[in-house]
Amino acid sequence: MEKADVKIIADSTCDLTEELLEKYDIAIVPLCIVMDDKSYYDRTEVTPEEIFRWSEEHKTTPKTAAISMEKALEAAGPYIKKGRDVIFIGISEEMSTTCNVMRLAAAELETDRLFVIDSRSLSTGIGLQVLRAAELAKTGMPAEEILKIIDETKDKVRASFVVDTLTYLARGGRCTAATALLANTLKLKPRIEVKDGKMGVEKKYRGTLDKVILKYTKDMEEDLLRADGKRVFITHSGCDGAVVEQVRTYLEGLGKFQEIVETRAGGVISSHCGPGTLGVLFFLE
Repeated sequence: MEKADVKIIADSTCDLTEELLEKYDIAIVPLCIVMDDKSYYDRTEVTPEEIFRWSEEHKTTPKTAAISMEKALEAAGPYIKKGRDVIFIGISEEMSTTCNVMRLAAAELETDRLFVIDSRSLSTGIGLQVLRAAELAKTGMPAEEILKIIDETKDKVRASFVVDTLTYLARGGRCTAATALLANTLKLKPRIEVKDGKMGVEKKYRGTLDKVILKYTKDMEEDLLRADGKRVFITHSGCDGAVVEQVRTYLEGLGKFQEIVETRAGGVISSHCGPGTLGVLFFLE
């Protein structure tokens, strides 16, 4: 695709595939995963599988940290110096200081052409906004108009996940160990939903993961039928292929979406939610 005058940059929590990043000319700034007092860049220096192994061995979860100033400047600086406008879309400011780091980078670069958008979301809830911005940029739309459209539509993102176990959320301090033990004993699978930029438990399912995930997806049918039909994401942290396929088959059966995209959750989501997490994420019309 032809390069746009406006460069779109996102942080690594957007969970977009390498193919999508290349197709839409999107740059990524990695957040950091901290294990054994050593920091690793998400996507490039540590994998979710390594995170899961470390977490099981140490019975805790890694710490996650915002993007570094060095990486922010490295990502945006070359485009600013070439006179291009840059739009950065980052993880919700309720969850990370990443957006503020990019604002500090803009000050360091002495530019007012590096625009920062708080997605108020996470994972491919960010990715949906990033792709929309990139598509608008390809049309030659000015940065200010892209900003206005993304700002006006980001509340239409529906981002939620079903978590197989509460163990990782408990290890990260997002729920108590007693709550996690009870939920795991009763085979409860919480639905985590992002609202107003924050994660919260919306509902609890009971049963095996395959049945719960299909029930979770079907529970969203009313919203799915009111969704923007351009694309829907199935984003997971390593679910069984048969589980993912049943979700895809159901979504295909709705006859609504032009594109059903499967992506793997990166290190940040995996650190907090653990293996067996799956979400269906989309824009409402």
